[in-house]
Amino acid sequence: SCSNAPQEEPLAKVIDRGLKASTEQALLMAKELEQQDGRLPKSIKDGKLETSDCYWWCSGFFPGELWYLYENNPTPELKKYAGLFTERLEKVQHVTDNHDVGFMLYCSYGNGYRLTQNPAYKDVLVTGAGSLSTRFNPMIKAIRSWDFTNNGKWQYPVIIDNMMNLELLTWASKTTGDNRFHDIAVTHANTTMENHFRDDYSCYHVVSYDTITGKPHIKMTHQGYADESAWARGQAWAVYGYTACFRETNDSIFLNFAKDIADMIMDRVKTDDAIPYWDYDAPVTKETPRDVSAASVTASAMIELSTMVPDGQKYLDYAEKILKSLSSDAYLAKVGDNQGFILMHSVGSLPNGSEIDTPLNYADYYYLEALKRFMDLKGINYKDI
Repeated sequence: SCSNAPQEEPLAKVIDRGLKASTEQALLMAKELEQQDGRLPKSIKDGKLETSDCYWWCSGFFPGELWYLYENNPTPELKKYAGLFTERLEKVQHVTDNHDVGFMLYCSYGNGYRLTQNPAYKDVLVTGAGSLSTRFNPMIKAIRSWDFTNNGKWQYPVIIDNMMNLELLTWASKTTGDNRFHDIAVTHANTTMENHFRDDYSCYHVVSYDTITGKPHIKMTHQGYADESAWARGQAWAVYGYTACFRETNDSIFLNFAKDIADMIMDRVKTDDAIPYWDYDAPVTKETPRDVSAASVTASAMIELSTMVPDGQKYLDYAEKILKSLSSDAYLAKVGDNQGFILMHSVGSLPNGSEIDTPLNYADYYYLEALKRFMDLKGINYKDI
């Protein structure tokens, strides 16, 4: 048959291209930062690599990327850099002034411990879980995300992103046998389920709780288009968070909730390549930026979700579509470009004029996690590709 239809590229080739480019980019970045004491990659600003210290909320993603790359292809070089950059975060275990300790430590030390069983890594994670737990208020039944009050507008702000920090607590509970960590995580997930979501399963970015009544007094956005809009990355944090909650608790309430959020995402994202605009409700013009980080997080979550439900194939197909898009020239950087970041076209905080249409290390991290999950699911070994 001589059909003129474009040949579908086999997925193994897509994965191979993504992993090869990712490995080369990550090593370029690691070598660039090796001599910069304690620095970690953040983004690109004015054409230059922007770095952070260990206290920036994204500090754990680059070490986590290196661990995922090492897991695929266990070279001494990748292991050396994964360890080097992970250990730059050691002080984070004592951070009690924000909720991002989960991101910072679980992505870096968590993957490092999973792959090496280094007992020093375990100690950092358990201490970090204790630090995160100090932010839980039993009357409000949630972990406080931020200490700042947005000029007095908020009393006790909780953001949907906080769902991503619960895995550190459930891990710590299993590791230490201390159920308090698990109970805090489940309580926070239930409170968020009750107060953060609209009838269509889209979610608010910020809910602030009244510190006297414990009830929400304001629901709004800080990084989205409007208070009632569906900020793209917020929807991704939600589907990922509740999928992980089901894995950790086996409570079908969380599974059904994750499915409803996933269905909402598939229904609302109208772009041909499944990479959402930065907010589902933002007016679309030629200039409206996409948010690749939201797509990466969604793909990783949906691959896992697909294994948990009878009709999981639709979630896997959707994740596969995202991975093909992310691994295409439209989003995957050429090796040597993009200051060593893997993917292009993410958005940090558009309303605050920060990180618009730029690479972000969490887009890269969840892209690699999604590739790994897909390979595990399909039984694809990197060596066989």
